[in-house]
Amino acid sequence: MSARNELYIDGRWTAPAGTEVFEVISAGSEEVVGSVPVGQRADIDRAVAAARAAFDSGPWPRLDPAERGAALGRLSKALQARSEELAVTISQENGTPVAAARLAQVLMATMTLDYYAGLAPEIAFTETRAGMLGPTVVRRRPVGVVGAIVAWNVPLYLSALKLGPALLAGCTVVLKPAPDAPLSLQILADAAADADLPPGVLNVVPADRDVSEYLVTHPGVDKISFTGSTAAGRRIASLCGELLRPVSLELGGKGAALVLPDADLGRALPGILQYGFMLNGQACVAQTRILTPRDRHAELVEGLLAAVGALKVGDPLDEATGLGPLASARQRDRVEEYIGIGRDEGATLALGGGRPAGQARGFFVEPTVFTDVDPAMRIAQEEIFGPVLTVIPYDTVDDAVAIANGTRYGLGGTIWTSDVEAGYALADRIDVGVLGVNMFMLDNVAPFGGVKDSGIGRELGPEALAAYLTYQTVNLPAGSTPGSLR
Repeated sequence: MSARNELYIDGRWTAPAGTEVFEVISAGSEEVVGSVPVGQRADIDRAVAAARAAFDSGPWPRLDPAERGAALGRLSKALQARSEELAVTISQENGTPVAAARLAQVLMATMTLDYYAGLAPEIAFTETRAGMLGPTVVRRRPVGVVGAIVAWNVPLYLSALKLGPALLAGCTVVLKPAPDAPLSLQILADAAADADLPPGVLNVVPADRDVSEYLVTHPGVDKISFTGSTAAGRRIASLCGELLRPVSLELGGKGAALVLPDADLGRALPGILQYGFMLNGQACVAQTRILTPRDRHAELVEGLLAAVGALKVGDPLDEATGLGPLASARQRDRVEEYIGIGRDEGATLALGGGRPAGQARGFFVEPTVFTDVDPAMRIAQEEIFGPVLTVIPYDTVDDAVAIANGTRYGLGGTIWTSDVEAGYALADRIDVGVLGVNMFMLDNVAPFGGVKDSGIGRELGPEALAAYLTYQTVNLPAGSTPGSLR
């Protein structure tokens, strides 16, 4: 059991203001596997003050970007040294099978930090332009203190998506983990200490909703970056709107896997299964709506049911497990409620729908497939966040596009076809932020984010830096040489 009794603030582990703790329950065994202090408003005050001092008077924003990039590289290496500890911890926290946790939870996080470490030499933080009356200098300056709030499903990777560009920009950060999955981010704090990040550059304070809102509205914070539910994102956006505070929101999704008439199902189905059940279905980019030509519906369903039925469901710490438990009893209840809704709406429960036999403990739900699904049904419109797939037939490609676009979300999607050029052309008609043809991934070099109710702003790529930079224009008289000015 990992019992933490201190908070990482100002570069050291310090006693919390209160005595309450968040107990972390294993998703697979329902046993307590750790605890962390519940951050109080006084702890947020201390963390923001440390980040404020590090930004206003510390060396971090004034370092050469290459030095900040080198620090990100050290942080990545410190995490790599703890990769197995991190994978096991995350697997216990949220049920991700440990084999997948090594890749999707840990390796992708370190790769993101490495990407931003390598990006440092390519970013021009100061640019001189020929103005109307003389040289004009445009400076890209860090926005300041960032409040970063991350969800429980991919805690380390989501943190890296924010820390990479924020720290490279020269910002300092107060990171707020989710109460359900805070242990891995305590290990992140250990790694930050190992990497010799200056005091106050990264502070980690787990907190409940009330204290999280206090962070969002804290007068010492300059920007908020949030990943989580659309409902929580709306609340945060409203608070930031009142303060005219910059905010980035990566929210929910209801991704569609659009199978074109020429698709090779033998090749497509493994990918559809992988992206539909990624992280046990607990992923905002999961492709949970499968759109199939009506004349291939029976063929696709037969292959899909066989593939889903072959999945090994079980202990997330077992290397052979393909689908683990949900993160919490609350999340399991939510998914089971949606399965009931699907039945009540008239969809056919083709597979699953219950709790797997032989799993007396753990927050398990069987991998579930609904057929005879109308696009207007709630199970085809609302984010379930669990291992539930809906198969929706269509008559024409135009109909498929309308169905794919016919939700309030617009985050991720896929197109499956034997003609990659045709898939690429069709992608322009799908209203999502990230789309893959015969594959899906979040690539470090390209922006990730959504449209509609899936959020505001982008993470990853050089574009993510813009969220953590502000601009200053300095006009100089004719004949000045900005490079010679100090």
